[in-house]
Amino acid sequence: MRLTIPPLLMLALAGCAPANALGGGGIVSTNPCADAMLVELVPAGRIAAISHYSQDPAATSIPLDIARRFRTTTGTAEEVVAMRPDLVIASSFTSPATREAYRRAGLKTLYLDSPVTIEASKAQVTELAAAVGAEGQGRAMNERIDRAVTAANWNGTQIPALIWIGGNLVSGGGNLLDEMMTRAGFSDHAAHYGLQFTGNLPMERIIVDPPRVMLVPDAPGRMASSRAAQLRSRALAHLGGKVTEARFPRDLVNCGGPVIAKAMTRLAEVRRSVGR
Repeated sequence: MRLTIPPLLMLALAGCAPANALGGGGIVSTNPCADAMLVELVPAGRIAAISHYSQDPAATSIPLDIARRFRTTTGTAEEVVAMRPDLVIASSFTSPATREAYRRAGLKTLYLDSPVTIEASKAQVTELAAAVGAEGQGRAMNERIDRAVTAANWNGTQIPALIWIGGNLVSGGGNLLDEMMTRAGFSDHAAHYGLQFTGNLPMERIIVDPPRVMLVPDAPGRMASSRAAQLRSRALAHLGGKVTEARFPRDLVNCGGPVIAKAMTRLAEVRRSVGR
């Protein structure tokens, strides 16, 4: 005889099941920049889920082969609460409704902002490392950042450069990339145009007043599929070799933390390649 269990009874039985049968515990991150820190601060087994952005090639700050080892979350309150994690790491932009849902569920939470300086990013590494009990790993991460920044520091003439994020979107002044560019020997040409943080930049503006270097997410010289990349190629052709194009991978523009060391190393390589 087939036994049918009413839905309400099924829920009651589920509530009696051991936690390890239903999941639960661990760290859930809905913040892709926290993901980049977490995967280097704690063992993979402690991470219950990371943000789905970290598995998006246009948004991730960690290698995709690493990101794809983890369960992801879209970040809805219902989904995160159902996971019953020990700690939720989210963005400071998290909505009040979601924050209230976490509070009502009794979840421990850490909200991280978007640091705009290297020192602020290092402070965030320290804060997150303390929250997950990985203070030593946090210090080691910050030491790697310091070494990369010191190695990249340029005391000579600064060269005007633009960092393209994607499409017509460029990185402007007043953000973390701006400081990293300055440390590595570049002046942020988007800031020279008056652009703060990030924004769209018409190609005509570049042709009239070009930088010396354009750092692009696509491999230089590759037949680019996007309209924006094609326009960049035409602009470069029009400028007749006055602008150097160099690759700056997309995963170096989104976050701070351990990404700073990689970004500074790449910026230093490009700066050395273009000489004085």
